[in-house]
Amino acid sequence: MPKPYASTVLPVSADRVWAYLRDFGNIAEWHPGIVTGELEHGAGDQVGSVRRLTGPGGEVFRERLVALDDGERTSTYDLFEGPFPVRFYRATLRVAPVTDTGLAFAEWFARYDADAQDEAWLTKTFARGIFATGLAALQERFT
Repeated sequence: MPKPYASTVLPVSADRVWAYLRDFGNIAEWHPGIVTGELEHGAGDQVGSVRRLTGPGGEVFRERLVALDDGERTSTYDLFEGPFPVRFYRATLRVAPVTDTGLAFAEWFARYDADAQDEAWLTKTFARGIFATGLAALQERFT
């Protein structure tokens, strides 16, 4: 399975970033590629919660929170409805402290299953178009 990946260092503490990112329902506040977002089911910190997102072209994405670990500062979710030709998609957003500076290291990655001819563009889209774009927006938010 391909593993698209992006990471960055944010100019605040890991605890501060995690306090904000642990809310599964707030992605439309900070990700520029999400026009609207709402929780259809559950709360922002409840495993099993479902969020419905719309992209700039009206694309609909539905995602389910499958794990939330405050100790590890990770949020893991599945995309179960959307425009991408994937059979399986599971992503994790993780925040860790940079021990020598006290800043936050954030990484976002996924595993997915798709037809081989779609893997290159999907991996690029997820890594650069979604993950790196979102992390850059967090850079701005916390500056």
